[in-house]
Amino acid sequence: MKLAPSVLAADLADLKPCLRLLEETACDYVHFDVMDGHFVPNLTYGVPLIKDARKHSSLPFDVHLMVTDPAYYIGQLASLDVQILSFHIEAVRFAPRLIRLIREHGMRPSVALNPQTPLTEIEHILPLVGNVLVMSVDPGFAGQDFIEQVYAKIESLAAFRDEHELVFTIQVDGGVNAGNADELAELGVDIVVAGKAFFSCDDPRGFASRVQSLSR
Repeated sequence: MKLAPSVLAADLADLKPCLRLLEETACDYVHFDVMDGHFVPNLTYGVPLIKDARKHSSLPFDVHLMVTDPAYYIGQLASLDVQILSFHIEAVRFAPRLIRLIREHGMRPSVALNPQTPLTEIEHILPLVGNVLVMSVDPGFAGQDFIEQVYAKIESLAAFRDEHELVFTIQVDGGVNAGNADELAELGVDIVVAGKAFFSCDDPRGFASRVQSLSR
């Protein structure tokens, strides 16, 4: 299972050491949570911070757009080695069009859905995306506890992928820690986003190695 620590849980006023830590612990991605204060109540950072972070990291970037207008960001992020770009299904009316635009800009399109959003909302676009980001907390704030009802959604998503022979990866964001990482891997999760669990633990290298050793 791959690990994408969220810099939202790091010291954003001193980001260089945090990025260096991700490099030194061989993490798979740097995860950025872009919030606009409209789609979610919180306001974080935008493209300028991600652009500056690129100067200090060689890891692929994983950007989660919690915004009302995800298309606005696509062209700006295309040159920053963003490998995964997630938009929320709750924020768009023409998802296939947006997915095509993301691919045309050289990024892997990823659809995100909130805990209360059923899988039926995205089934029609699953053949088009490269990743599904399942939120396991209410989006907008760091440090929340994992919503256990999301386990059933992840299991259903993995079963749908197997049944229809699709190739998207499954990513989980919110409340991921050493206590639930094993179960997530067993359910078929490919990537986990961990903020507080990574940056506040005594042994980030050990945490990263343990997560990366897990598989279905």
